[in-house]
Amino acid sequence: MLSLHRYFVENQDVRSIIEGVKARLKEQLVVGLSGSARSVFISSLYRETERPLLVIAHNLFQAQKIYDDLVQLLGAEEVFLYPVNEVIAAEMAIASPELKAQRLEVMNYWLKHNKGVVICPVAGLRRLLPPVSLWRDHMLTLEVHHHIDVEHYKQRFVQMGYKRVATVSTPGEFSVRGGIIDIYPLTAEFPYRIELFDTEIESIRTFTADDQRSRDEVQQVTIGPADEMIVYGEMLERGIERIEAGLAESLNKLKDEKAKQLLLEHVSSELEQLKQGQEIEQQYKYTALFYNEPASLLDYMPENGILLMDEMSRLQEMAESLDKEEAEWYTSLLSEGKIIHDVPISHSFSELLQKHPKQRIYLSIFLRHVPHTHPENIVNISCKQMQNFHGQMSLLKSELERWKKANYAVVFLAPNAERMKKLQSVFEDYEIDVAPLSDEAMLMHGKYQMLEGDLNTGFELPMQKLAVITEEELFKKRAKRPIRRQKLSNAERIKSYSELQVGDYVVHVNHGIGKYLGIETLEINGVHKDYIHIQYQGSDTLYVPVDQIDQVQKYVGSEGKEPKIYKLGGSEWKKVKKKVESSVQD
Repeated sequence: MLSLHRYFVENQDVRSIIEGVKARLKEQLVVGLSGSARSVFISSLYRETERPLLVIAHNLFQAQKIYDDLVQLLGAEEVFLYPVNEVIAAEMAIASPELKAQRLEVMNYWLKHNKGVVICPVAGLRRLLPPVSLWRDHMLTLEVHHHIDVEHYKQRFVQMGYKRVATVSTPGEFSVRGGIIDIYPLTAEFPYRIELFDTEIESIRTFTADDQRSRDEVQQVTIGPADEMIVYGEMLERGIERIEAGLAESLNKLKDEKAKQLLLEHVSSELEQLKQGQEIEQQYKYTALFYNEPASLLDYMPENGILLMDEMSRLQEMAESLDKEEAEWYTSLLSEGKIIHDVPISHSFSELLQKHPKQRIYLSIFLRHVPHTHPENIVNISCKQMQNFHGQMSLLKSELERWKKANYAVVFLAPNAERMKKLQSVFEDYEIDVAPLSDEAMLMHGKYQMLEGDLNTGFELPMQKLAVITEEELFKKRAKRPIRRQKLSNAERIKSYSELQVGDYVVHVNHGIGKYLGIETLEINGVHKDYIHIQYQGSDTLYVPVDQIDQVQKYVGSEGKEPKIYKLGGSEWKKVKKKVESSVQD
């Protein structure tokens, strides 16, 4: 929506912030903008400065909303979401491959490009990451006509977190058959097939995992790690030594003999797995012990990047809340003998900001002092949230008359060409003259115009004489955008029950982890129907209709490690799920 950008940057206050960035002001404050008006400002800042932006939101739900807006305003190629769950127990115990892939995409992108807008919740900024130099060393570029040592690359792929299989079918896998290497990066839409003539790469093609058929030929491909933790060799040895030392210290600190025994058994088992080169459950908790100095997303951000803080006071509150929850979670693990003492789990939000003195722009609805901020330039942009018309065209026409008399540029947004035509027809029925515009057209004062696009909210900028109205505000109805599902599990989506084998662990969205026992036909009220049979703790059993397969996902955990089976109807899974839901709604 280039038209909105061009109109927006004419505002003197917006220009003042942009000039402040160019003048290298360390901290600036923008007051007044809310909802999607704030997103338009962010997109305009990016277009005008052409510098990487990192937008920090208080939670994942808010980050997703900003991301959705910016994709509409800037396109999807240079806009990324860095998703991390606010609920520490859920994020540590049951990670989503989809969210992991999005995070890997951000890390890879910023090491290759000096541009892009990344939206990240506070929890994401606190996340411990491998050192940048280590990550960069494990981004492998393969090119046609280059020579490679296949044995060396097989070893490298394993070190990068890829699993060797006979046939590649899902992200994170690779296979080697004669002179053919197949590999499926987590961040790629399709796997790659690399064909060799002796040691020379003869061709590189994408292919479809389902039927293994080739698709498009490419000249080169960059393959990044398949996991956020790269741990082998010296790093693994260092981590094992530190865990062993920490175990000895913890055993000295503990007075309770039962607690000592629990800790000794659990950590000794983890150490044995690590020594055998196996990944342990919740291995992320030991990140700080594997690396001398764990990085953060700010380390991956290009040096000339700008930080945008979405409601700094809320960010600080969320950071304090996460610190408290993390401490409770850590105490719980200690009581269960599942972790040693004094292991850092996350970065400190405040310490990160002190360590990385990047240019910052604070975005706030109200003008108020926020501790530890010192803005050198403050602008106040008057902004009103757009009202909902609920299909009342008489009310809309009244507002349109007011805006026209005030010489406003009025913009209606329709999510696609089809909706534009339907809206145009509605406006004609009510004798409202609305002109459809192309994306690059100039907005006109005193006119009603329509653009193809979809923002979360409309808004009114009185001083700039601009009114933006979404379809939802017109009729309380909007075309649904694809939502990035926040999954509560180490899970793979199941398209058909035929993908499951008896004995597989599965995750039901409402009941947690259980064991798949097969398909059974049951007769209920004279009707025969097929059900997925899932066994829970003890003798608890659940039957799920096969047409509700979307409620069930395949559990993917550490190899050889059995997950905890939940009690059907118990409170434990509900607590985890409730925490995740409340964090999304916040």
